[in-house]
Amino acid sequence: MAGILVAVFWAILVSFLAVVLVRLAQTLRATTKLVADVTEQAVPLLADASATVRSAQTQLDKVDAIATDVQEVTSNASALSSTVASTFGGPLVKVAAFGYGVRQAIGRKSAPEPEAARRTVIVGRTVPSARGRKRGGRDPRGSKG
Repeated sequence: MAGILVAVFWAILVSFLAVVLVRLAQTLRATTKLVADVTEQAVPLLADASATVRSAQTQLDKVDAIATDVQEVTSNASALSSTVASTFGGPLVKVAAFGYGVRQAIGRKSAPEPEAARRTVIVGRTVPSARGRKRGGRDPRGSKG
């Protein structure tokens, strides 16, 4: 009886191990297939990534060259601007000041002077206008005004 019991236990153990080994074999086959598929897809993907990185590096080199050129152009424009300002700045200010003075002079000649501003009458006598006075507040006759 003990022999039959050991034989049944042994048969159950072998059956259990056979099922485990079959499942393990299926898992190994699926894993092998999965690794093969990943390898098959990863190689072209890595090649594409490598090509993209090379292309990006080429574009970055071009952008760097453009940025260097822009920096040089900016430097040249700044130098040109300062040269133009120093060359034409002084004479243009002088011309503008002269033009302003000419306009003021023409404006004073063409605008009639109001009558009250030209002469002031005080108790029957005429006092010269401020324009006729000399510096120091004295009029041409020598009296204080």
